[in-house]
Amino acid sequence: MVTTQEFQRKYERLSDRSVTPSPESDIDADCLMAFGYEYQGQDSEVEIDTDEFTAVCPWTCLPDFGVLRVSYVPDRLCIELKSLKYYLLSYTGVGIVQEHAANRILNDLVAACRPNRMTVSLDYKVRGGIHTTVTVRHEQDAA
Repeated sequence: MVTTQEFQRKYERLSDRSVTPSPESDIDADCLMAFGYEYQGQDSEVEIDTDEFTAVCPWTCLPDFGVLRVSYVPDRLCIELKSLKYYLLSYTGVGIVQEHAANRILNDLVAACRPNRMTVSLDYKVRGGIHTTVTVRHEQDAA
């Protein structure tokens, strides 16, 4: 059986471990695809969610897990879901703060499908006793 002192020494050595997060440049927005929407002008709302979003804190390298919700009204294009899955997988291991992740996802999805409006919400699991939800919105300019 391990003594308390031996356990303490092993525990303190955990701080010596070095984990390097992947850079934001590893996020693969190029894999996002969109297909033509045949009902332009209708105010149809598309809702997508997944409870499998993950990235890492850029400072601690600890994982952040969250529920991602995307809601949008298409204009001419819809997001292709398999490409969205691969896009979201590219966040795994990437060091990005929670607030930036939500904004980056919104910007990449808007660039991919140019919706009339879109809302992205990242509802993170509690970490260190703190719960965070980040919600960002885009509305197409009325031209």
